[in-house]
Amino acid sequence: MELKDILSRHNFGFKKQYGQNFLTDTNLLSAIAQDAGVDENTAVLEIGTGAGALTRVLAERARRVISFEIDKSLQPVLAETLAGCGNVEVVFRDFMKCDLAALERELGPYVVCANLPYYITTPVAMRFVEEARFCRGVTVMVQEEVALRFAAKAGTPEYGAVTAAIALKGEAHITRKVPRTMFFPRPNVDSAVVHIAFGEGIPVKSERAYRETVRAAFSSRRKTLENNLVSAFHLSREGARAAMEEAGIEGGVRGETLTPQKFAALADTLFSRGAIAH
Repeated sequence: MELKDILSRHNFGFKKQYGQNFLTDTNLLSAIAQDAGVDENTAVLEIGTGAGALTRVLAERARRVISFEIDKSLQPVLAETLAGCGNVEVVFRDFMKCDLAALERELGPYVVCANLPYYITTPVAMRFVEEARFCRGVTVMVQEEVALRFAAKAGTPEYGAVTAAIALKGEAHITRKVPRTMFFPRPNVDSAVVHIAFGEGIPVKSERAYRETVRAAFSSRRKTLENNLVSAFHLSREGARAAMEEAGIEGGVRGETLTPQKFAALADTLFSRGAIAH
């Protein structure tokens, strides 16, 4: 039975506040699961079960799927669309309020694969970047402009604090672009699938110092890096210049020109000099 018919039979009404845009193309859903590297040994965490189309595809490939859905009115729909999927657990809660550490202890090593609701894309992605310990990778459908930011290179208009934050833990790249016509109902923007592979990342003395340095550098794009450092860390101008010089960064540059590796060097320098509290 068509998804539209199932939704209609259960009197389901789309809710704008939850950014509900469903995918039904099985070939595309299978490709997303493949991008995430899901196989019979994989535990998968999904955020935004929706009508369960991706969930079912994941269940056919994975060892286990835990899927979070905030809209409880989807319960009767999912009871039908996920019938027979014994390895799926749907949790009707706000993922952003769950205890991620406890969930990770239950799951063990896992991957994230999801068609993320647009309104929580960046907070969800950053939660895994900053908090996750057992996550091997994140593969998510997001707005195309967000995907470009996640995978941007230093010095490009899309490069920003989120890009540099992701680079600390792994590497992001766009696996495929998805036109708005693939969704039901159709959104106003095109989308893309981004895969973030968590690996060695960039070694730093303090992850918190790295994040604070990145935030400071992008706090005002119109200002030079030196000016932003002076403002953020209450440094003297001489102190900011000295830290930049020690990190191998030329004077007069703006934050968006620094590679993640340069941010790491600068963060380590500021941390060692006591500009950022231990």
